[in-house]
Formats: sequence, structure tokens, C-alpha cells
Amino acid sequence: MEPSPAKPLTPRENRESPPRSPADELRDWLAATGHPVAALSPLAGDISPRRYSRLTLATGTTAILATYPDEVRATCPRFLKTTALLEGAGLRVPKVLAADCERGAMLLEDLGPLTLADWALATGRPWNELLPYYADALTQAQRIAALPPERVAELSPPLDRELLEKELRQTWDLFLAPRGLTGGDVAETAALEELLAELCARLAADPAVPCHRDFMARNLMPLADADGRPRVGVLDHQDLRLGPPAYDLASLLNDTLFPTAEVEAAFLAELAAEPEARLRYHRAAAQRTLKAVGTYAAFARRGATRHLPLIPPTLGRCLGHLERLPEAAALAPRLARLWHEQMA
Repeated sequence: MEPSPAKPLTPRENRESPPRSPADELRDWLAATGHPVAALSPLAGDISPRRYSRLTLATGTTAILATYPDEVRATCPRFLKTTALLEGAGLRVPKVLAADCERGAMLLEDLGPLTLADWALATGRPWNELLPYYADALTQAQRIAALPPERVAELSPPLDRELLEKELRQTWDLFLAPRGLTGGDVAETAALEELLAELCARLAADPAVPCHRDFMARNLMPLADADGRPRVGVLDHQDLRLGPPAYDLASLLNDTLFPTAEVEAAFLAELAAEPEARLRYHRAAAQRTLKAVGTYAAFARRGATRHLPLIPPTLGRCLGHLERLPEAAALAPRLARLWHEQMA
């Protein structure tokens, strides 16, 4: 029997296969690393070009996929370095399950759905229940400060006077100046400029130590250790660098979840008991909170407005710390009157 003649290709059969989409390529890569994906849910973010998704893997477990576009791809290998450095110091950070920085993709351990800040606000946890998490966070902050400075110095530029002043300049340009909050006249405006410059100079004059840079409740995860005791996981540590010695303490106690005066005093009695250490803390907290106000304003200009309700209490915290600094004693009462409506 003679073979049938070959059937000519139809136009559909003659086409080339359609190109693979980036999402398809990511799924292929994840499967090749032993993490086939069953479902993917994008997570909300702020203005960072990095994007995060929670994956449900074929095994039923979950993981976090971080993708790094070209403009921030350099932070991918730095995150791997800071992960190794912090894990070696005993910090609880998300485990890296797979990474391909040339592709701009990293798969991370999922430490849970809510940060410490979100969990506390959603559940209305009282401070006596939050204290154990803060105590563990401060223990981990001390481990960060004890890292080898020479290794941290290789990662990112230091949080020095130039960078501290740059952060406050953003707040000045985006929030204070547009609202007439820099002073009632030229002399007051100049006095505030001089105060902020002195604040940054004094912070930069202290011996720098390793710091997380954004060590706050929004970057901490409520966990438990093997015995069920509260512990925190530390996120977003890729900006690890040298900075003022009280910076991480100031960040933790003055961002999103604002401890009562009694809680703050108890921590300072243990961690900043000496007068000079207390001044370092108040200076770092004043700079950090004023910087945060500018950050929230910058987020809002780019469409991310969810942090705007934090501006009044954060500005109030800033003033409270300025009032405790001898260099700000003359100006603080005038700032209190000037900023009153914004802090209400």
C-alpha cells in the first residue's frame, strides 16, 4: 500500500510558536528550581519598582516572589549579601529559596501575611502584648550594630551628614515649605535651616555603626521561636549600611506604632541611660521622623497615599524630640505654634 501524500500545512500550523511572556518564563524558572507554581497573587507595594507576589506552590506551601526591574536590579545581589551577613549573626530573616539576579528574580520564605505594624493595628494589640516583640527586635538591632563594620561599609554608602541632610531637604521641599512651616519670617526660616544642619552634623560626628536604616514595625514580622516565645523576622535589609549609633533604635520607637512615654522611657533606661546617649537618641529620632514626613509626602505625590495619616503623629514625635535637645531649645516653642495645625 502506497503511503498517503503529506498533508500540506494549514496557515495556523505554519505559524511559529508565540513568544513566551515574562510570566511564563518566571514560571518555567521556578519549576526548574524545584518550586512549581500553582497560584500567584500580587502584593500591594508603595513606590519601589520592586514587585512582590505571594505564590502557592504545587506542594501547597507559600513563598514570596520578588522581581527586580532593570533600574533596581543592582539591589538583588546586595540582598543576597545582606541575607548571608545577617543570618550569620543570628538574625531571623527570610530564607532565600532561589535567586537569579541576572533575571531579576528571587524566591523568599514567606514569613506571614501581616507585618508587626499591620498586625498590631488590625488587632488592636495593647502595648503589654507588643513589648516582647519589641524586646526581640532591639536584641536583633544590637546584633546588627555588632556586625563587622568593614563588611557593612562595602555594601552601601554611609548614612553620613550629606545623606542625612539630603533626606531632610526632601521634607523641606515637599512638605514644610509648601505649607509655610519653615518659619514666620526670614530669620526664623534661617534658624530652622541652621538647626537641621547642626542636627545632621552632630549625628554624623558620632562613630558610625552598622544599621538596618529602616528598622521599623513595617519591616518586622511577628513570629514565634521553637518554644512559642514572641520573635520578629527582619525584612527589607538590603540598605544595611554604617550610620549613627542610635538610628535603628530611633526608627523602631518612632515609626507607625508609637510607644507610650512610659514604654519609650523603659527602653531608653536600658539602652540609652547616659545623658550623651540619650541626646544621640533624641537627635536621631528628630531627624528620622522629619525625614519620614518627607517620605510620606513623596509617596503621596506618586499616588501612594496610605501613609498620609501618619504625618501628624510623626511630625508631633519630631517636635517632642527637638524639645529635648539643647540646640533646639530656643526654636522648639515657635515650631510648636507653627506646626500646631499639621499635628492636629
